[in-house]
Amino acid sequence: MPERFESESRKLLGRLRDTMASKAAGQERLDRITHLTADSMGTEVCSIYLFRDDETLELCATQGLNPEAVHQTRMKLGEGLVGRVARTGKTVNTADAPAAPGFRYMPETGEEIYSSFLGVPIQRLGEKLGVLVVQSKQARKYSADEVYALEVVAMVLAEMTELGAFVGEGAALRARHTEPVLLRGVTGQEGTAEGHVWLHEPRVVVTNLVGDDPDVERKRLTDAVENLRISVDQLLAGAHGDSEQVQVLEAYRMFANSKGWLRRMEESIDRGLSAEAAVEKEQSDVRARMSQANDAYLRERLQDLDDLSNRLLRILTGQGAQTGAELPDDPILVARNIGPGELLEYGRKLRGIILEEGSVGSHAAIVARALAIPLVISTKRIQNEALNGDHVMIDGDQGIVHLRPDDTVVSAFRDKMAMQAKAQERYASIREKPALTLCGKTIRLDMNAGLMADLPSLENSGAEGVGLFRTELQFLVRNQMPRRTELAALYARVLDAAKGKRVVFRTLDIGSDKVLPYMTPQDEPNPALGWRAIRVGLDKPGVMRMQLQALLRAANGRSLTIMFPFIAQYDEYTQARAEVDKAIAREIKLGHAIPESLEIGAMLETPSLAFACKKFYEEVDFLSIGGNDLKQFFFAADRENERVRRRYDTLNVSYLTFLENIVDRCASTNTRVSFCGEDAGRPVEALCMAAIGLHSLSMRPASIGPVKHLLRRCNLDDVRNVIHTARDAGEQSVRPAVMEYLRGLS
Repeated sequence: MPERFESESRKLLGRLRDTMASKAAGQERLDRITHLTADSMGTEVCSIYLFRDDETLELCATQGLNPEAVHQTRMKLGEGLVGRVARTGKTVNTADAPAAPGFRYMPETGEEIYSSFLGVPIQRLGEKLGVLVVQSKQARKYSADEVYALEVVAMVLAEMTELGAFVGEGAALRARHTEPVLLRGVTGQEGTAEGHVWLHEPRVVVTNLVGDDPDVERKRLTDAVENLRISVDQLLAGAHGDSEQVQVLEAYRMFANSKGWLRRMEESIDRGLSAEAAVEKEQSDVRARMSQANDAYLRERLQDLDDLSNRLLRILTGQGAQTGAELPDDPILVARNIGPGELLEYGRKLRGIILEEGSVGSHAAIVARALAIPLVISTKRIQNEALNGDHVMIDGDQGIVHLRPDDTVVSAFRDKMAMQAKAQERYASIREKPALTLCGKTIRLDMNAGLMADLPSLENSGAEGVGLFRTELQFLVRNQMPRRTELAALYARVLDAAKGKRVVFRTLDIGSDKVLPYMTPQDEPNPALGWRAIRVGLDKPGVMRMQLQALLRAANGRSLTIMFPFIAQYDEYTQARAEVDKAIAREIKLGHAIPESLEIGAMLETPSLAFACKKFYEEVDFLSIGGNDLKQFFFAADRENERVRRRYDTLNVSYLTFLENIVDRCASTNTRVSFCGEDAGRPVEALCMAAIGLHSLSMRPASIGPVKHLLRRCNLDDVRNVIHTARDAGEQSVRPAVMEYLRGLS
């Protein structure tokens, strides 16, 4: 690297630091930066464009262009060369700007006399803030050193923007982390909540951007990297054979020992950055590359490097997880992602959860549903936008987050919460009443559960029993396989808490989106169709036998109900039932009490089981239609894929007809059948299912009141006629017809 550029870069950074430390107003600081940069790089023009909103860039300062264009010239994302830099996050360097693809002439700026163009994105940790541009009359392409120098200035601009250095006059110079922000994500768990932000991993704020002595900063960096390597080695030593954790830590160690990673940060220090600023610049560059990567494995590895950078920044700045902040009384957890164990440590203290990543089937979503905590996932930018203590409102029903909401939003949101609270009071008045329809049919309403913490809802919600107890949660939240005695004690407490009400224990349903932390990951192209649930149990019978023994001992002579998940054909059921018979014979031989009554059922989650032989329907004690999986397989629409999962309606005529055929088959063999899943907890869907003959539904506890309220107001015979009329008329979905019927109710 030429020494002259190192020297010039350090001089420029020193001047930028002085500008940042000055008492000048925000606009004056921006103006000074354009002057300093143009002078240092020997260009006639330097301009700063910042985002006015997510789609619009505004010229906020310039040296060389028409000053009257400042705060007047705007362009859409992707428009012109500046918009191209902003959209792609990539540098544009051309000697002949008017001839470059996408060039847009803006006469008010007077830029037509300048040939060369160099534009770099202003971004911080993947968040795009604007574009920094230099231009010259001379037709030339800028050197790699000049590009690097401008990138460093852009990085400093991003940090100064983060620290509020440009707050002042001008529409695009608002203070960050003070404005209301509306963020859209995906519903992970329904419900609404109001509270204050609690960051799972507090932000690292870099305030020392410029290093006076490169040697000192290099020493700080190498010492911190050495500490990082030692900590990773210690974590590896304590991994205790956890293959997934070992895999991540091995990636950490590989990056921590990467000479290229360290070299790039040292080069930034030579340019004049402090050690922590050099780390953050490299981290921002990695984030930018990560956003462009199509390969899932590469994105995952780059994510590992991002995590490692955060660890290194905490070492350099001393900003660890223990910041001294106290958990607010009404915490809304904000995180990139979170494991089930960590989430359970917070427990019911949380009012809501907002994740930047995650999926509807993730471990966090499963636990959030079990705890009935509103959850919004895939909420982009939430970690960059939110600060500890920020006022936040979360609408899990719509997948919307209101961060630092204004008074109008607060008022409207609180009105919605008040209406929901009033509705809950109305539902409480019918808690002890049956779900008796106007035509005299009683629908059984059970609740889904997975944690001991769920069981108080059994009485409070008005549920008649537990239609699904997810036993896998006890496996997911641990770092090693639970013991039989531990499981037996837990299942006994569940039965005790149920006070004689029926509890359906679903055996271990792992695989697909539920991978045990101590289970060897299976590299499957489509895990939802792969080695999961009963397939794992039959291939690894030792775990199934251990769980069955725990269930039998927990019953201790009481009634017991067991259900096998993801049964696709008759012989899978017979093999699983044979394991129960073996377990009972073993318990008798050991002198242990066996259940006074035992029901063995199966979940119908694959279309194939709907067409199983009659003998299966005669032998199985009961069937539970697993709506979440069955729907995705019926429509060939992955429920983890946001592009398709909402495309197909539960009240689609073909799907309802398929469910009705299952009901008819069960009726012909006198087999009890129920419906379990998210759709069972949606009142209109629940009404239609009841109308086609599904008179037993299992749902989350909070849904029982709304479902029961609607059922008690309706005549199922009328609803069935509406459904059949819509079907005969060739409608694709019966929803419009059913909604019209409901609007006509008094």
